[in-house]
Amino acid sequence: MRYLILGIVILSFASIIYGFNIKSEDEIRGNKFIGAGTVGLFLVAMPLFLIKESRGKKMKDYMLNQENIKKMQENEARNKRKP
Repeated sequence: MRYLILGIVILSFASIIYGFNIKSEDEIRGNKFIGAGTVGLFLVAMPLFLIKESRGKKMKDYMLNQENIKKMQENEARNKRKP
């Protein structure tokens, strides 16, 4: 999965760079390559990366609710007491 995401990112950046290089000769084709690279980055690679990295994690731990605020305050108070 890691190499698939890396491959998509590299191909997307290559497509964007190629699109900017040929844009002076063929503007429509250059815009298509730039758009395809952008779609590859933001609509394919980023969601795959987020799915891969968030697998097995509890979203409750990252939400700011009353319980987590109390934990943060307790940790801060403990850290202040330590010299």
